[in-house]
Amino acid sequence: MSSIPTETQQYVLTKVGTYENLRKQDAPVAKTKANEVLVKVHAVSLQYRDLAISRGTYPVGKDGVVPCSDMSGEVIAVGEDVTTWKDGDRVCSNFCTDHIFGDTNAKIIQTSLGGQSSAYNALQGPVPIKAGDTVLVLGTGGVSIFALQFAVASGATVIATSSSNEKLVTATKLGAKHIINYKEKPDWDNETNGVGVDYVIEVGGEGTLARSLNAVRVNGTVAVIGFISKDTSDANFVLPVITRSILVRGVYIGPVSEFVNMNRLINANPDKTKPVIDRVFSFNEAVEAYAHLESQKHVGKIVIRVA
Repeated sequence: MSSIPTETQQYVLTKVGTYENLRKQDAPVAKTKANEVLVKVHAVSLQYRDLAISRGTYPVGKDGVVPCSDMSGEVIAVGEDVTTWKDGDRVCSNFCTDHIFGDTNAKIIQTSLGGQSSAYNALQGPVPIKAGDTVLVLGTGGVSIFALQFAVASGATVIATSSSNEKLVTATKLGAKHIINYKEKPDWDNETNGVGVDYVIEVGGEGTLARSLNAVRVNGTVAVIGFISKDTSDANFVLPVITRSILVRGVYIGPVSEFVNMNRLINANPDKTKPVIDRVFSFNEAVEAYAHLESQKHVGKIVIRVA
């Protein structure tokens, strides 16, 4: 085993307002406790949440926060009481470190990293996805692309939307059976042949929710994960939810138990669930990575290589 470092580097959001306030700093590495492991972070990926925290438009986040919640890495030290992990194990983080199983609560939420939305959790809620279901994913960002891949791996039919025909080509290659350019077809919610879909992966928020409610079938599910778009209409959200018995479910995080099941799905379907990486930035290019996320030109995940 290699020697354990006593110092590391990290980015700190010195002041909420813009990602340009990210500063690289030296930091000490705490001694590994008996029930802990020390992980060398190899890479992190960005979420829209990370951008929102830097802007101050997300309810979690403050000056001095170390950003990002998604990481992959390697165990380099193991506490004497740890039996599950060993030196050299490849690991990735769960969004809330204390969310092991079941529902979350206010105390668990306080253990969230970087302050992820969970695409797998969106499809495995009160009514789990099954083969033959139809899933509508909005856009081609990280959550939407993972939802597309997980749905395909589960045997569902996927409809993907985007404002870019080039991005829709990528969605088709990943298994989407139907594609819609919402710039060319602004009434995209009417493209479900009057039947409606079983699930909508709703990442737009108030600007797209009315159309998502129209696109889902009676008793269908709308998983609300993002808030990228703003509402410019006077749409009534409540009436269709009631009259069509729609389950509108907020998706914030998922427990470790679901995280384990997600990885089983990935391992069982490696070709269909290989992560789509749009671009990899170096550790010194963290600000540029945030700028690329802000541009919304990406398909899939934006990654920062740490070590």
